[in-house]
Amino acid sequence: MTGFVDDILNHPPEATAIITPDHQVSYGELRNRIVHLAQCLVSDGVHPEQVCAIAVPRSVDAVVAMAAVLHAGGAFLTLDLDQPPQRLATLLGCATHLLTTSDTGLPFTGPTTLLDQLAPSTAPLAAVPPRSLAYVSHTSGSTGTPNAVLIERRGLDSYLRFLVRDYRLGPDTVAVQLAPLGYDASIRDTFAPLLAGGRLVLAPRADLLRANGFAEVIRRYQVNSVLSVTPSFLTFLAQYQGSFDGLRLVVASGESLRPFLTAGGRELITGDLVNQYGPTECTMTSTRHHVPATPDLGADHIGDPIHGVTAHLLDEQGNPVPDNAIGEIHLGGIGLARGYANRPALTADRFRPDPFGEPGSRRYRTGDLARRTDNGLEYLGRLDRQVKIRGYRVDPAEVESALLTHPAVTGAVLTAATDDRGRVHLVAHLTGDLAATTDAELRAHLGKTLPPHLMPRRFARIDRLPTTSTGKTDRKALAR
Repeated sequence: MTGFVDDILNHPPEATAIITPDHQVSYGELRNRIVHLAQCLVSDGVHPEQVCAIAVPRSVDAVVAMAAVLHAGGAFLTLDLDQPPQRLATLLGCATHLLTTSDTGLPFTGPTTLLDQLAPSTAPLAAVPPRSLAYVSHTSGSTGTPNAVLIERRGLDSYLRFLVRDYRLGPDTVAVQLAPLGYDASIRDTFAPLLAGGRLVLAPRADLLRANGFAEVIRRYQVNSVLSVTPSFLTFLAQYQGSFDGLRLVVASGESLRPFLTAGGRELITGDLVNQYGPTECTMTSTRHHVPATPDLGADHIGDPIHGVTAHLLDEQGNPVPDNAIGEIHLGGIGLARGYANRPALTADRFRPDPFGEPGSRRYRTGDLARRTDNGLEYLGRLDRQVKIRGYRVDPAEVESALLTHPAVTGAVLTAATDDRGRVHLVAHLTGDLAATTDAELRAHLGKTLPPHLMPRRFARIDRLPTTSTGKTDRKALAR
């Protein structure tokens, strides 16, 4: 099987591949940089099944780095350098190699390749089996430590090729990289337009996160495709006239699209609008729904499985439920992850034998509820407590663990709430002698180990945590 990176390297060399505010990079230049870096990585010992962490600011260098690690045969783990140092150190725990620059200063003792100190190399680049590891992404963990998810090359390759076909991407595609590095959506943002032979726009995130700045980027670079955006951000953009002008494709994922649609958002997007669903454990996306011009506002449609993916709705005994009945989504197929790094028990619990697939195949228990309708799957929420905050899957236990490390906190329980604009946020319910502890001090404490999307919006100080008749914390009472 020819990998998608090889296809990127074979595009016409004179065509433009990447656009930044300062310059443009042709496919010929991109190819030369990827091949050179890949050869350097091989010389430095990167080979299949090794995880190479990439600690590079969002730039052309980061794009080259991801592609070069794959071309060298390794698997990449991109790091968001805006995350707290302690969290970055935790994420580095599964890496065997580091690709960075000499001024980063990350605490890593393994082999390191410095982008600003590359030496000439002619190391041979060998073919890599499709079942080799491609990348590592992290999900929020209930123990307070993020879980490293292991995705194989065949799943990533199949997914990106599906995107190009299904969303009709091509040489005329101009897509903006919107998702931050360190999250798997940035992989879709980066590689899908390049695989299609289109152009990738790298604009400053400070511009993209402002509504007028976003609209200006779309206009200035003639962007026509946005491949990774959360419904919350779409709702934010919808307040400003002209935010979606010129876009022929908008792909939303990460949380419910219904609040945006209910507010009339579909009318603002004249091009295609796609609602994607899928956990990190299944190569980003498992189902998708092409939202019609007149959407159904009474349901949260996530559509049908993408190519190579299976989706079954099962009851508690593992039996299929009939159409229009509620069941848990179990996913299978080519995009399924190997499991979690160094978490065999959790892997065995979430990834189970698939009686509906080929011998030896597995399925992933998502914990999500849905029903099958004439319009595909209708999403109905989580079985457990995990919630989506601005597109990120959050396990409240991770935040609770961090709160309990504060010396004044004796009890911590998180609940999810929804504001009047349909946006989900976290509320922390705390016990302890907190009269002299401000919300700002609590946020500063959490900011030492947690990224912004795990930060509670509100801190509620209470005398005691309510309990149920069995002695468990009564989360429903807290939510009320």
